[in-house]
Amino acid sequence: MRRSTTAAGVGLAAVLQAALAALVAAQAPAPAPAAAGFPGQYAPPPAERKFPAWPKGCARFEGEEKMSCLDTVASDFAGFYRYAGANAALAAPKPGEDRVVFFGDSITDNWSKPEYGGFFPGRPYVNRGIGGQTTAQMLLRFRADVLELSPRAVVLLAGTNDIAGNAGPVTPSQIQDNLASMAELARLHGVRVVLASLLPVSDDKRDANGQPVTRTRQRPPATLRELNAWLSGYAAQNGHVYLDYFSATADASGLLRPELNDDGLHPNAKGYAVMAPLAEKAIAEALRKAPPKR
Repeated sequence: MRRSTTAAGVGLAAVLQAALAALVAAQAPAPAPAAAGFPGQYAPPPAERKFPAWPKGCARFEGEEKMSCLDTVASDFAGFYRYAGANAALAAPKPGEDRVVFFGDSITDNWSKPEYGGFFPGRPYVNRGIGGQTTAQMLLRFRADVLELSPRAVVLLAGTNDIAGNAGPVTPSQIQDNLASMAELARLHGVRVVLASLLPVSDDKRDANGQPVTRTRQRPPATLRELNAWLSGYAAQNGHVYLDYFSATADASGLLRPELNDDGLHPNAKGYAVMAPLAEKAIAEALRKAPPKR
């Protein structure tokens, strides 16, 4: 009898401990939402959307779920869904306001998340990054997410996901054509252009299972450098500003500095702290230029 009573006591204690843990978890503060300094500055991915914004991301699913993912991406390849509400909420620029749109993929997208240090507090800068996107997708939404927001300048950071094949095989010239088309559209609408270099990658990190994360296979450093060389030359030839993130974030071997990233690909808060003043300097240079003739 004593033995069963003890067992019952242990069982009751376990139940009480579990209930207490659940109560503590329920009362714990929710993760901080993505920061937005003013209405329409940024919008996180919709909570109800389970699928990524790029076709190759559907490889993580199987069977009918994979087909549903591919159908979802194909039905809005540009990703208009992401910022339609934010664009509607964004007020017109105030007189004299130096509105700048940061346009890109996850490296732009992540910048507005609190854990990355904040997206230019107090500045009239707008974030229109979508993680995983390629230049082909971005070109489709360039009018909706950049031109119609009436910025004085755009900071364009894109191409690394093309190299990785996120939307299928693509040639270097096709990437360059997409980037040039966006720059030309901006010029035609009187928007100054800042063309940002791609960041380096590295293979020095491990995943949650302790396995090495190899980034240079999908994004060969030589290919990244070649596209950066094209970006620099194109900017110089066309009166744009070239923003060199690569040199400031690469180590002596041309790989992403270990302290500036946590996954071999994306900058962490320290990485963005290096990038932010470089972006500010490039924006200031672009705004000093006469507006492009329409």
